[in-house]
Amino acid sequence: MKTILSLIIATLMLIGLFSAIPPSSAQSAYDGSACIAHRPNYIKGIFEVYYSAGCTGHDEPELDPVSNLPGSARDLTWTVILPTDGSNFLVSQLGPTFWFGGTVTDPNSLFGQAFVELQFYADAIVTNCTPQGGFVLTFSKNSYSVCSPVWKVVPDGNSSNFKEVAAFNAMLVDSSTKDKPLVMHAGDEITVHWFTTQAKDGFHVTVTDLATGHSGTIVLNSKHDGPLMPAFDKQEIGNALGWGVVDDTPNSFVWEIGHTSDFAKPPARLCFPGQTDCFSYDRRAWAGTMPIEIISVTFANNSTAKEWAVVSDLGGKAEVNQFCSSYGGPFCIYPWYTLGSSGFHYGVDYGDTIKDFGKANQFAQEPLCGGPFGPNTTYCDTIIIK
Repeated sequence: MKTILSLIIATLMLIGLFSAIPPSSAQSAYDGSACIAHRPNYIKGIFEVYYSAGCTGHDEPELDPVSNLPGSARDLTWTVILPTDGSNFLVSQLGPTFWFGGTVTDPNSLFGQAFVELQFYADAIVTNCTPQGGFVLTFSKNSYSVCSPVWKVVPDGNSSNFKEVAAFNAMLVDSSTKDKPLVMHAGDEITVHWFTTQAKDGFHVTVTDLATGHSGTIVLNSKHDGPLMPAFDKQEIGNALGWGVVDDTPNSFVWEIGHTSDFAKPPARLCFPGQTDCFSYDRRAWAGTMPIEIISVTFANNSTAKEWAVVSDLGGKAEVNQFCSSYGGPFCIYPWYTLGSSGFHYGVDYGDTIKDFGKANQFAQEPLCGGPFGPNTTYCDTIIIK
């Protein structure tokens, strides 16, 4: 497995699927712009996907609430407390974004499916969400703002390859201003409510900051592809994105790691374990911030998720072992999900940790599940709480 994964990563770097994002000449030390796409499956000679110019995707460790309740994948609410910068490390150093996402329909995408990522940017105020799925930010310590790109996969010209492009992107606007971003702050408790309406005009998402009472709503109605509706009814494992690399649930939380800060130079550059500016894999950086708290997920009938699963799309600990001579040193850990006294955290063990589910070992290290491209092509969800 180690040799195979090394070859895959080397090949992806060679063809440019994983490539650094060039800096904008207009950027200052406190501005950032990038494009963080969803990571597709990649099987050389069978299914190869390239990102649009300027976009990258990499490491997407996810937390999945599981339910067989009818409608659970179409109406669910996350309740979360936003993380806080530490004295020596910023949340924005840990990775360019964390997001709440889901599989949606798109008639113009492979398998008729696309994927929405409601991307939260730490220490940042969004000034633009670009049509190509990217974002432009201004630095603002302990602030959060949001774009919502939806990613689809389409044939790449006349070749047998495919390209991942944006079907939709929008700024989360404060409903009290009509045109300014909803700006939230570290320590605020927020809700993220995904739902549909009788109009069937696209998946809706409303983010409410319970600390301020301010909120904003985005409707996934693409100018070119039409309404983008939830692709599945139940939040069950196996109801997975067809062109994805994990066998998971339709909706998930992910902290996008494996990139430098949005405010580094160049911003959001792809990075790997062992690199000393790649704080995604550094224990001290995670321990040096106040972690996110995922308090609950509630479905339409007011039931809450009791079963939870996790998965990494690069094998978790297996990825670190490709680049580090020994696991566990500086810049050589794979962050993990823990259950604390108030909910789930992502990062390392914190003071209120009740269970850490084997730390990095909670993630499957080999792709032993199947999908549209055959057996052993996706990483299996691991149930951590039943």
